Amino acid sequence: MFVADIVMNVIPNVHLGGMLIVAYTLVYRSKALFPIYTYILLIGLYEGLGIWWISYLYIWAILWAVIMLLPKRMPKWLAPVVYSIVCAAHGFAFGLLWAPLQMLFFNFTWEQIMMWVYWGFLTADIPHGIGNLCASVLVVPLVTLLRRLNKSIGLNQYAEMA
Repeated sequence: MFVADIVMNVIPNVHLGGMLIVAYTLVYRSKALFPIYTYILLIGLYEGLGIWWISYLYIWAILWAVIMLLPKRMPKWLAPVVYSIVCAAHGFAFGLLWAPLQMLFFNFTWEQIMMWVYWGFLTADIPHGIGNLCASVLVVPLVTLLRRLNKSIGLNQYAEMA
């Protein structure tokens, strides 16, 4: 996730993080928190542990939690649609999820936060959501690949269809 984030930095707010979190969560369930928080730590060390970074501690966990709450078995035709919707929604809502922390640290009023969310949505969250939607088409193929790899190296508990 970290390398993909750095490589894709040339396209602001477009990355593979959301798609990878969805895929890791589908395959590894609660153990997906390890790569998620490793990514958060690495990106914080690379870009600086500012206030923005604190929001990553809960924003990415929200995506993980939503995927964890989805039924483990969905019809084959429905699963990719649901994963794409969740992935895109997380991207579109990123600024809104980030706003409470800004309110807390900078003592912004609700009106100031909503202005930030509005402009952030237009400039950052729309490309983020569209990027997540495009990347989400890779969720099912990546999950299939991870399960095959897990089975081939003897991690059969992760090779099952979840």
